[in-house]
Amino acid sequence: MKWFIVFMMGLTLSASGATAQQPDTTRIVVHYKFMHLRDTTRRDNPVRDNMVLLVGKTASAYRSYDKQTQQDLARQTKQIPAISAGRPSGLVYYQFFRGKKLVRKEPILFSNFVISDALPVISWHINPDTANFGGLHCQKATCHFKGRDYIAWFCPDLPVPAGPWKLNGLPGVVVEAYDTKKEVCFMFDGIERIDTRIVADDQSSGGKPPMGGGPLFHEDNHLVIKLPDDATPTTEKELARLIELGRKDPKALVVALVGPQDPGTPGPKVDMMMAPAPVVNNPIELPEKQ
Repeated sequence: MKWFIVFMMGLTLSASGATAQQPDTTRIVVHYKFMHLRDTTRRDNPVRDNMVLLVGKTASAYRSYDKQTQQDLARQTKQIPAISAGRPSGLVYYQFFRGKKLVRKEPILFSNFVISDALPVISWHINPDTANFGGLHCQKATCHFKGRDYIAWFCPDLPVPAGPWKLNGLPGVVVEAYDTKKEVCFMFDGIERIDTRIVADDQSSGGKPPMGGGPLFHEDNHLVIKLPDDATPTTEKELARLIELGRKDPKALVVALVGPQDPGTPGPKVDMMMAPAPVVNNPIELPEKQ
């Protein structure tokens, strides 16, 4: 276990300031149908997920709606789901506009790791074309970003430079976007306007969250856009090393992050078999052609 103690010390010291971003309050929630064709040999089986973008005045958070509702259901029924020691799909992308920071949260078992970077600067070209999405008057914009050509529709009436994933920088929230090959799509699926007057009620008595579900978007308050208090700053290289170490010795990873598992003690069931790495020959971020 000595290797892991040294490794965790490296994580803590490797990056600073990731958790120092100021929290914000959600004012609107944009829903998307996300699709990514990550394996071109199986075009009939793209990755799909229902996603949400929580938008405040100075920050946003993009996360899986399905993943969070599953976790909320488990809490409501007091059941602890089996947890794979592989890389889970509960990624969250935070955009902090004042500090121009992009922070990605990667949960591994019961630990949260965050990677902080500069908010990408995207060279958008705004087009005069307009369209209507759920009553929102939107305008078209195009860009080349991370190896793909994107078409985006943003709403000037929602003047926050937020968008799903890493998309940002337009004079309005991006409500729909897709690359020209339709291999990566963030399709509009609805919008909710949040009454921020219920924040105090939500903090004290569990006020009604968006879509009538449980406390969907934060462990303590679904309206707060905030990094987890227990988040450990790290880097891409160090996170990849942690995942690789877990694949080589998943039991050691479980013991290091969760503690020894006593078969006679109630607690989370952790699958000791690492999930096989998915086939990804068409990543969402493509290398630029030389």
